[in-house]
Amino acid sequence: MKLLPVKLYLLSMLIPGIVNAQTANAHVKNNKSKEIHMNTIQQNKAVVQKIFEQALNKRKFDLLKELVADEFTGLQGKQGADGFVAPLLPLITAFPDIQWQIVELIAADDKVVIRWKWDGTQKASWLALPATGKTITNEGTGVLTLQHGKVISAQVLTDRLGFLQALDVLPQDINLLFNKKAHNGQVNFIDKFFVPAAAIPEFRQRVKINREMIKQLPGFMEDAAYEYKDADGNLICVTVALWQSQEALNKAKEAVQAAYKKEGFDAPAMFKRLGITADRGVYAQVQE
Repeated sequence: MKLLPVKLYLLSMLIPGIVNAQTANAHVKNNKSKEIHMNTIQQNKAVVQKIFEQALNKRKFDLLKELVADEFTGLQGKQGADGFVAPLLPLITAFPDIQWQIVELIAADDKVVIRWKWDGTQKASWLALPATGKTITNEGTGVLTLQHGKVISAQVLTDRLGFLQALDVLPQDINLLFNKKAHNGQVNFIDKFFVPAAAIPEFRQRVKINREMIKQLPGFMEDAAYEYKDADGNLICVTVALWQSQEALNKAKEAVQAAYKKEGFDAPAMFKRLGITADRGVYAQVQE
């Protein structure tokens, strides 16, 4: 039997141990990495939970400074904690007892998906809607991205239709909006406006004046206005006026222009100055 050299023999004895040690070390590192990853996910969920249950529900807005990153940019262009809470402040003002309930909280990698339900009583005006005293419930979903334990971005989807229906701004059956038919020569005059955020107060004041004006004119039957805001805070407004006939509408237009002239009001100039665009015309219902 041929004997191995001492060095070679020792090496042959050490190699399996080294390999086993390296394998074990790799498993330890892999498990440690998984543990860190899971801890980060749990921490991210805890951050989002704290935002809703502490910062929002208990109005501890100062906590947002440690939960929201400085680079976070909100819908209104503000950054950091202020940017996060700014869109919510009008809602909290209108519904001072509002409370968010977390329905579901799911996290993966750097994302946290939250589904919530809130309840509140409208005790003050919200945008142009006066206080109703109604207690309503609304739902929403958000996808929040976190980095180093702070929220850096958020995508939010809320049930805006249900919200407006609960406040009686829109009917429960929205088909009613399309069932106001013009009969026997009646006509619908419809305006659709795009209004930049900064121009909303002046625009709404003008719309109020015009709606009061046309209600006094011969041939007027009824009108309605519908509006919503896009993600940038701009207003999309649709007004519908029902007139007894095309002739009544034509005379109403003449009367409105005469009133403008007497008042010294220039509608096209106002639209141009404020950046408002309008699409207007007489609409006929499409027959089935």
